Amino acid sequence: MTGDIDTLAELSQKYKESMPADLRDAKSFDWYLETLYEDPRIARNAHQRVADMFDFYGTEYNEDLGIVEYRLASEDPLHDGENVFYGREIHDAIHEFVNKIKSGARGLGPEKRIKLLLGPVGSGKSHFDFLSRRYFEDYTLRDEGRMYTFRWVNLCDIIRDQDPADNVVQSPMNQDPIVLLPQEQRDDVIEQLNTVLDAPYTIRNDQALDPASEFYMDRLLAHYDDDLQEVLENHVEIIRLVASENKRQCIETFEPKDKKNQDETELTGDVNYSKLAIYGESDPRAFDYSGAFCNANRGIFSGEELLKLQREFLYDFLHATQEQTIKPKNNPRIDIDQVIVGRTNMPEYRDKKGDEKMEAFNDRTKRIDFPYILEYDQESQIYRKMLRNADVPNMHIEPHAMEMAGLFGVLTRIEEPDSERVSLVQKAKAYNGELDDGDDVDVKKLREEGEAKADIAEGMYGVSARFIGDEIAEAIMNSTHRGRDYLSPLTLFNHFEENLENHGSIPEENLERYYRYLELVREEYKERAIEDVRHALAYDLDEIQRQGEKYMDHVMAYIDDATIEDELTGREQEPDEKFLRSVEEKLDIPEDRKEDFRQEVSNWVSRRAREGTSFNPQDNDRLRRALERKLWEDKKHNINFSALVSANELDDDERNAWVDGLVDQGYSREGAREVLEFAGAEVAKAELEE
Repeated sequence: MTGDIDTLAELSQKYKESMPADLRDAKSFDWYLETLYEDPRIARNAHQRVADMFDFYGTEYNEDLGIVEYRLASEDPLHDGENVFYGREIHDAIHEFVNKIKSGARGLGPEKRIKLLLGPVGSGKSHFDFLSRRYFEDYTLRDEGRMYTFRWVNLCDIIRDQDPADNVVQSPMNQDPIVLLPQEQRDDVIEQLNTVLDAPYTIRNDQALDPASEFYMDRLLAHYDDDLQEVLENHVEIIRLVASENKRQCIETFEPKDKKNQDETELTGDVNYSKLAIYGESDPRAFDYSGAFCNANRGIFSGEELLKLQREFLYDFLHATQEQTIKPKNNPRIDIDQVIVGRTNMPEYRDKKGDEKMEAFNDRTKRIDFPYILEYDQESQIYRKMLRNADVPNMHIEPHAMEMAGLFGVLTRIEEPDSERVSLVQKAKAYNGELDDGDDVDVKKLREEGEAKADIAEGMYGVSARFIGDEIAEAIMNSTHRGRDYLSPLTLFNHFEENLENHGSIPEENLERYYRYLELVREEYKERAIEDVRHALAYDLDEIQRQGEKYMDHVMAYIDDATIEDELTGREQEPDEKFLRSVEEKLDIPEDRKEDFRQEVSNWVSRRAREGTSFNPQDNDRLRRALERKLWEDKKHNINFSALVSANELDDDERNAWVDGLVDQGYSREGAREVLEFAGAEVAKAELEE
């Protein structure tokens, strides 16, 4: 066996090292008090611990998007990036969620509210909730996130009617051991803890013991003549508490069942019928703390499709949020401490929001909009992530394929712009950060208009990334069956067109509009494909450098109101306005904006000169594109575009040279041939029309 293969002993050792060293140790209450004074954060409540969890894995400010990103969502360090989230809107939603948790940690009110993630299907809200639970589990395994609870021991020695099977009983609600102290003494300890606590919040705990623990405490205090020290030293052990959704410990996911079979005991717990014959119906020891609120105590309660629950069933959330208690049937109230998160889609939200009888419930929710992504480059990263995480066949993804898929999704999610000067595609480009500084488009205003026009917010409707991802997967498998080893935008467009009307989540009344958007995406891809072919057929680095230098010479002369020497005659002449405009028009710069553009590139050149950097038009994206397009315009009349679509009319060496130029841009050889034919046909058609 080689050293690269883990043996059972090595695997066992790795597992042991991954577990807390004190996981199996039982400690005394004295030890716990001393440990609290050393590290008061151990006594944090659920909101405080979850808030610290988000910061623990790291945060950073994304200057490009202008948002705060939490690394557990932006990088997913625990799972090697498998669950990364993309998009300005999504990270804004996550930041809003964390801010509400942090406000709750400070006792500002959100700790008494349901954090309701509202969004369309497939927007990622469930996955974010899932990821938060996984990180909470990991955080409680670490020293920084550790928490403890207690268990009662040696109960049969004192309590004569105690079932021998219950000689050792763990705190049914996994409460913090500090609740074993009477409130007055507890307040003294907490006051001392807060004097040394280095945190933006203070430790607070005024919970009562759960009914079963209170029963044991009363019986034991009576036996020891109210000597609390005797009780805690002889009958209490402190144990490490680690969150585990599978064990239903500090994390609980609650899913709605059939409306006719909903039972509040699923939330609050029920009588333990196996103990009724031993203890009797009114005895707190006969209660089964198996309700979802009980299991989630000190951690996270996650309610899936929460608003699908019956109105009466949701009433249990009123006390769970505002009073932070639950009231099981025929039992006393039980204090709880947990972050309550709900998830819901638009139809259920509308139904409950319009129900006057749900006013109290709605007042106890904090809505966090979780929309679709509105930047198509970011959207394309979702599809790339999907492919990275899957066993994808040997398939080359052609340039623009994922971006055009993302653009189609975004067009279905944004509102049509009010201004006739801005098209829907231009708006999508503006959201994508793709428009140039010289473009007269106010992105902030576009966003404000979109929010005002949208029913709730932009991105809350449209085609989901899930639908597009499914079509990408289908297109890949279909290409594999046909013996194609590349996936092009043209193939994706065909799949979208064929399957839009077959998707159950797309309303029939939207289909005509979505087909129109698909045509807009086709047109955008046509422009990009022609640009790529233009680059392959006419690109000449030396010529672009010469043209760039000529352009800048004439710009400088224009700005300085000077003359310039003619290249051929050597005579002094005025700046060549016709030449300058032939470059600028390739960027659609109007006559009244030419001076702004010239001053912009002049300032850029001057700044680089001060830095000691020589002029290179390749370093200025706008100038480069303008020069490339002019070079194409100058050369295209010498290219036989109709030959691109006919293998018999083109010399193999010439075609291969063009294919090589496209391969350099990221195309596969077969994909390059496809785009040559597609773009060639489009340009040839345009040439004929001219």
